[in-house]
Amino acid sequence: MISSFFGKTKPINYIVLGIFLFLFYFANIFFQLKEQRINEVIPLEILLFVTLLLAVFITNLIVRTEKATEFNSYAMVFFVLLIVAFSDELVLQNVIFANFFLLLAFWRILSIKSIRNVKSKIFDASLLITIASLFYDWAIAFMLLVFFVILVYDRKTFKNWLVPFLGMATIFILTFTVLQLKGSLSFFEEHYQFSLGLFTTKSFFQVLNVKTLIYLILTVIISILVFVRLRNVSGGKLLLLRIVFLVFLLGTGIIFFTPADASPVLITFFPAAVFLTNYFESIKKRKLQEVVLILSIVIALVLFAFHLK
Repeated sequence: MISSFFGKTKPINYIVLGIFLFLFYFANIFFQLKEQRINEVIPLEILLFVTLLLAVFITNLIVRTEKATEFNSYAMVFFVLLIVAFSDELVLQNVIFANFFLLLAFWRILSIKSIRNVKSKIFDASLLITIASLFYDWAIAFMLLVFFVILVYDRKTFKNWLVPFLGMATIFILTFTVLQLKGSLSFFEEHYQFSLGLFTTKSFFQVLNVKTLIYLILTVIISILVFVRLRNVSGGKLLLLRIVFLVFLLGTGIIFFTPADASPVLITFFPAAVFLTNYFESIKKRKLQEVVLILSIVIALVLFAFHLK
């Protein structure tokens, strides 16, 4: 049974998901090739695939170490299925790289709950978010998450509020230095455009396609159901899930600011996978779990097939 197989975290789970992602990622590349030769794109595509695969594994490490879910591989499964379902988004190469650094930042942010090395974690998270913004400008909006976590966990320490600015300044100064040496200072002006999609388009669906809209609505509904189920659970996990939900809300906000053909849906996959896993874990009947998981796989495959057409 599929649900039983992924009900634990074993090396075989990583291998199976890695092969699954490999097959669909490169099938997508093969069918999207036009006049380009495969040897022209393969080096970059391998790098992008490895980045995506690392993002899957990092997601599993985050949910395990921060106890966002139970000890299983379902978060990885849902993350991979979302990638397959939204394979049309894989053309946004910079978003893939930005998402990788954002995941590392989220990990540092969520680990602040231990109240150990808070300044170091805030600095690391700010550093990583700023690096992510070098690939995708709106990623810098996740700095709001850093300030929210400071407010929640250690707002009385004034130095904590200054650390994020130090982290951002460090990356921007280093980037400025490199660009100065290369004579490419126009990068900042050209890169940080901050499009305002929803406010500059005539049609709502120029910003959001139907598939993405349904996905966002379903994720919100599932998140609410998870919060309702956990309302009597100890505050630690509930607070952590609220932070994860804020990640999803910020990601959704960024999607609304971006045209549909450049929508960074990928940055919402981590929080979506966390809530999908928590909801899946709440299903007590094993047969029903099996049906839900098989249905999820079928939906992802159907959406992938439609994309290829």
